[in-house]
Parts: sequence; C-alpha cells; structure tokens
Amino acid sequence: MAAIVDKEKCDGCGSCVEACPTDAIKVENEVAVISEEECVDCGTCVDECPNEAISMSE
Repeated sequence: MAAIVDKEKCDGCGSCVEACPTDAIKVENEVAVISEEECVDCGTCVDECPNEAISMSE
C-alpha cells in the first residue's frame, strides 16, 4: 500500500517529491499524487511534509 495524501492539507509545495527516493510522487493541480506501483512505503515523504498532509496506509 502506498502513502496517502490528504488533499485538504496539501499545498503542492513539492517537499515530498524532492524527498522520495523512488520518484513515486508528482505534484498535479497543486496536490501531491503518489504512485502506488512505485511507492515502497519508506515514510520519507511523511517526515518531510511541512503540512502533515501525508500518512502511511494501513
């Protein structure tokens, strides 16, 4: 399972994109979008998001 983006909290800053080691995140329409196929559940994006908009799925 991939990390989940809370679209209400995400402002599209791109911090998660820069932090992602697998390039699984893109910003589209000012919101981060995470590719389930490429995400390796490392949690780096969760730690880097200044808006606490990303969480790990269960």
